[in-house]
Amino acid sequence: MLSPVVSIKNLILEVPEGKDVTFISDVHLGFGDRDTDRRRERTLIQTLSGIRNTTCHLFIVGDLFDFWFDYKTTIPKGHVRTLAILHDFIDAGIPITYLMGNHDFGHWKYFQEEIGIKVEVGDVDALIGDKRFYISHGDGKAINDKGYLLLRSILRSRVSQSVFRFLHPDLGIRLASHTSKSSRDFTASKDYGTTDGLRDFALSKLSEGYDVVVMGHRHQAAYEHINHGLYVNLGDWLGSSPMLGRFTPREGMQLIFASH
Repeated sequence: MLSPVVSIKNLILEVPEGKDVTFISDVHLGFGDRDTDRRRERTLIQTLSGIRNTTCHLFIVGDLFDFWFDYKTTIPKGHVRTLAILHDFIDAGIPITYLMGNHDFGHWKYFQEEIGIKVEVGDVDALIGDKRFYISHGDGKAINDKGYLLLRSILRSRVSQSVFRFLHPDLGIRLASHTSKSSRDFTASKDYGTTDGLRDFALSKLSEGYDVVVMGHRHQAAYEHINHGLYVNLGDWLGSSPMLGRFTPREGMQLIFASH
């Protein structure tokens, strides 16, 4: 039986007075026409610039890019300003944890070696302040995602990625962009229901003793107190009201609108 990829990273984060921890997900840079994509990146840059002096840790909860793949000597064209500001965060001593999504799963070495960002292939268990967080992109969590889990295991395998690396980048990126569009359309139209959805996965984690479950993937923001805990879905940045999560020990976990 297939099971979701889980590589729990036990993080312990102290949040200094006046600082916060920030979560973003499903920005999908590279999707849409050029002008729309540039506006989306501009909003992201403004948001990251606005939190640089207040955040002490940034979580990218998957699908920052609509497609990403590390070739040996080539990186995808565009979004250099995003890469630059992420590098600025690292240079300023602000750690970034990047969870692979279902669109930007082609990470190999670039983010770690060139920028200093730790990329996690699975979910993250973090003690932030005095709250226990379970952080996951969310792909493969619904019980009717077995077919996707099989596909993901193939696409993420070293063999498949080595074969893909032999394609010319122009052809490879064009092929992957088409696949990403199909995946995004499937996610947007998928009926997660009330018995097999991401919410129910979050409920199961809260029942294990987690205080906050943070996810993305579904492209539908959620902020729901369930029993003793809190389920937060970060939504997406494809519409006019992108959101991010912000946690401080004093105010707890909030879901707020990004800067424009």
